[in-house]
Amino acid sequence: MKNIAIICSGGDVSGMNPALKHFVEYSIEKGLKPFFVYHGYEGLIDNNIKEVTYKDVSGIINRGGTIIGSARSMRFKEAKYRQIAKDNLDALGIDMLVVLGGDGSFRGLDIFYQEHGIKFCGIPATIDNDINGTEYALGVDTALNIIKTSIDAIRDTASSFRRAFVVETMGRDCGYLALVSHLTSGSELCLIPEKKYDLKDYEDRFKQEIKDGRGYFIAIVSEGIKQKSSEIAEWFEKTIGIESRVTVLGHIQRGGNPTIYDRLMAYKFVAKAIDGLLNSIDSSVVCYTKKGFEYKSISEVTSQVKQLDEELLVLI
Repeated sequence: MKNIAIICSGGDVSGMNPALKHFVEYSIEKGLKPFFVYHGYEGLIDNNIKEVTYKDVSGIINRGGTIIGSARSMRFKEAKYRQIAKDNLDALGIDMLVVLGGDGSFRGLDIFYQEHGIKFCGIPATIDNDINGTEYALGVDTALNIIKTSIDAIRDTASSFRRAFVVETMGRDCGYLALVSHLTSGSELCLIPEKKYDLKDYEDRFKQEIKDGRGYFIAIVSEGIKQKSSEIAEWFEKTIGIESRVTVLGHIQRGGNPTIYDRLMAYKFVAKAIDGLLNSIDSSVVCYTKKGFEYKSISEVTSQVKQLDEELLVLI
């Protein structure tokens, strides 16, 4: 019987627990012995690795976050600690890893594979949806739904008090969450790093809309733009002439009950990852594209910055 382990690395996302559940079930179905590595690459180094069965994943499918924890490991960047990790895996007879994380996590495992031959398959898991080569990353749908619910609630008070609300989303240097949330919430303004903007371009239109009876504005901005959200709010007050507030959604976007779509995608990603490893695809990331699921090399995934869909960009 071959042994296989799974790791969560980097930021947690809703969808990781459904992935862990299916990892155990699908591994056993394929005649593998599943293991959990707790707290990311730190767990590899500290030998925090445990064999698991069905009972370990009972009742977790509806929970956000990850029951095995996640972390960013500076030690794993050093060769001596990667050797310790290899020795720990050897002692347990584990030579296959599935990692839920982002491109930084994948780079780390690629180095590990080149040095020690530990086969792996990466599963994109980040609400930022900023991984090149995949249309979708685990956790994105849940994050978008949390943003949707928040904006809908903010709209209630914005319309009641005749205010402008500047809603800041996460995403680092990728504006995907802000862009999709803008298009699906009917907000009046969207500012993202991928598209240059000048607030002067909106002045005449927004002032005219107020004269025509508009009582409130919703502006969605990505955290990666050069201006602070407070500066956008100040512009609404001083230039447009409407009282303004800022809402930074922050880490609520990373948690919460996983949506149906994230649960389903977790199952599909895990099955593809394990199938790939069993079919001698030894160092890859399983990506979801317009053609379906594809296995891509680390270099292909990490060689360039992800580009947002031009069909969506032209709509803002």
